Amino acid sequence: MARHFLTLGQLNAADARSIVMRAIELKRANDPSHRPLLGRTLAMIFAKSSTRTRVSFEVGMARLGGHALMLATAQTQLGRDEPLADTAKVLSRMCDAIMIRNDSQADQEELARHSRVPVINGLSERHHPCQLLADMQTWFEQAGDPAGKTAAWIGDGNNVCTSWIEAAKLFGFQLNIAAPVEYRPAPEDLALGGGAAKLFEEATDAVVGADVVVTDCWTSMGREGEETQRIAALTPFRVDAALMQRARSNAIFMHCLPAHRGEEVTTEVIDGPQSVVWDEAGNRLWAQMALLEFLLL
Repeated sequence: MARHFLTLGQLNAADARSIVMRAIELKRANDPSHRPLLGRTLAMIFAKSSTRTRVSFEVGMARLGGHALMLATAQTQLGRDEPLADTAKVLSRMCDAIMIRNDSQADQEELARHSRVPVINGLSERHHPCQLLADMQTWFEQAGDPAGKTAAWIGDGNNVCTSWIEAAKLFGFQLNIAAPVEYRPAPEDLALGGGAAKLFEEATDAVVGADVVVTDCWTSMGREGEETQRIAALTPFRVDAALMQRARSNAIFMHCLPAHRGEEVTTEVIDGPQSVVWDEAGNRLWAQMALLEFLLL
């Protein structure tokens, strides 16, 4: 049976840590002769636009000796309402793995049910597990083992936040979440942390003692119609220099990108000395490579 990666919580703590350690190892070695996926193919289904996810998987497969095939849904039979089950049965007879980036976790689960090969969540409306592998890699590299430490999530309790909640349980850190009531994670998502995630009413309280401060854009793809009300509700949760000063003096700032400077984070912070967002983005490549090895070898 194929091993899928639809949520971070599908991993156990040992496997999650192993993938991150392997990503660090691959990055350090940077060995062009390491090509264990020679002849393997990854089908990449994109219903949503992408920069980091597409490039990291495509380059990652190439570096590992394989090939990645870009499939925009509008240019496939999915765009003409072919059932996901049928697509899964066809692709898994031709390809060695499927990555999908869309707005439906339920559709990803349907695809996985009918696939003979691993299905990877490249982003859904509920989870972004690949991002968290890169985020954990960055934390290890920049600030040491997350175990026993504290991260503060500030802003919209969205899909990335849910994956951070799962990461807190797997990697043994405390996650403080500050968000407006209407944009907090759902209770069932908060429960994924097994008690490792805690809600705060004020951003200024959530960041006290934090080793990592992390945020994301306030208006995700597909929610542009909510932009005005979101900005009004989330403005008190902007990460600025004053907020960073309440965290530990050596705290790092993370953001999955793309960022909207002046909304969820100020230019001073994202381009400042505590920001590790560019290394975080670059680590998507190594984390994806380690994940592909884990699923296919």
